[in-house]
Amino acid sequence: MLFDSFFIGGFECSSHRLRNGSRLDLIHATRHDQFAELDYRRLVEFGIRTARDGIRWHLIETEPYHYDFSCVLPMIASAQCAGVQVIWDLFHYGWPHDLDIFSPEFIHRFSALARAFASRLRSETDDVPFISPVNEPSFVSWAGGDAGFLNPFATGRDGEIKAQLIRASIAAIEAVWDECPGARIGQCEPAIHIIADLKLPQDKEAAENYRLAQFQSIDMLTGRVAPELGGKPEYLDILGINYYCNNQWIHNGDPVYPFHPRYRPFREIIAEFYQRYQRPIFVAETGIEDEARPGWLAYVASEVRGALNHGVPVEGICIYPVLNHPGWVDDRHCYNGLFDYADTSGNRETFEPLARELKVQQSAMMHFAGKQMEGPLPSEA
Repeated sequence: MLFDSFFIGGFECSSHRLRNGSRLDLIHATRHDQFAELDYRRLVEFGIRTARDGIRWHLIETEPYHYDFSCVLPMIASAQCAGVQVIWDLFHYGWPHDLDIFSPEFIHRFSALARAFASRLRSETDDVPFISPVNEPSFVSWAGGDAGFLNPFATGRDGEIKAQLIRASIAAIEAVWDECPGARIGQCEPAIHIIADLKLPQDKEAAENYRLAQFQSIDMLTGRVAPELGGKPEYLDILGINYYCNNQWIHNGDPVYPFHPRYRPFREIIAEFYQRYQRPIFVAETGIEDEARPGWLAYVASEVRGALNHGVPVEGICIYPVLNHPGWVDDRHCYNGLFDYADTSGNRETFEPLARELKVQQSAMMHFAGKQMEGPLPSEA
């Protein structure tokens, strides 16, 4: 078993800047920094002993190459006290305000940050480090370099950002491995599916090309494409796929949901990623808002069991986010977690329907422990 528990709790840790110049800090906004130990212990109470969490680069490196880890050290200690294994995100959409993502300095400083954090982590714990260098290079390059709604708010520069983030990932991986040779590295990317409108058969090729583009970042990382970036197969250690209810859509059209006759079963998407890369794989993010939360977890877990039953070694499912949080742009109360906002003592109300469904799915997953899996899974797109 790769992780300490099959179900994982993901703490929203976005720290990017908004168009109005303000910066998000979801770790602070959810008071997870203040109540980290309680939050980790709460996970353990629900049978979750692994978490995704993040460091905040903008707080750690307020001056170039000078590091203050005081914002993350209590979280490391809290995880150890609670007995929770953490997969640490180094870059979750944000970077220091003085740094240009398009500059060579971005790569140098990110690599140096990764080295400094790995060194500090090694001094704080004897556990094998789990590091995710850059969360979703594909999303950042599209949202920040094409659609222009995420920092750096560019258009027509998605290819530049993607290449830059892959270079940064490679440099960070090498730095982490220099400090902690046994560290495990997770690469987390969105998993999508796109189909052409049946009334527009001429869009079929474009839709398929767009769908296949989801693999470009990982292909760069492994050196399959753009070898000048320095990619190698060994840089893909653990593959995380982030999957939400709106990750399938009609090309230039509306989302496609599970009840749609052309919806592609998630188990087939998982299988395609595994067949393509042959690396340990897990669902690194999945969730939905409001009353749909239990049903969505039931669907995803059922699809993961389907993949497991056909020989795809899925290592876990991360409920993301595990805490409700304020909306990125409007501060609205997003009811998408297992637990709600904290009170002054760190208590959080549990969304009981999701807690009950989690217990059901934990029990169902136990039936796969030690089972012999066999049989091919369809891989058609």
